[in-house]
Amino acid sequence: MDTVTGEVTTRELREHLADVLGRAMYGGERIGVTRHGKLAAVVIGVEDLEDLEAFEMAQDVEAYRRAKAEDDGERVSLKDLRADLTS
Repeated sequence: MDTVTGEVTTRELREHLADVLGRAMYGGERIGVTRHGKLAAVVIGVEDLEDLEAFEMAQDVEAYRRAKAEDDGERVSLKDLRADLTS
């Protein structure tokens, strides 16, 4: 994962939680937490999370607008949909 700026094990996280949180909160770091050598989670600051959520929302709005623009108004009944899915 290219956006992870640092990495700690779960043991290191337990021992240095305040430091890891400070790095994420104030330093803007994305710190990967590994378990058994594999990335298990990422600690990020609230501002980073809010930016990611805003980006996701913008993508969702754009996808909705595209779908609405492409909507031809034709509708399918639930009965017909089920028939198509089971055939």
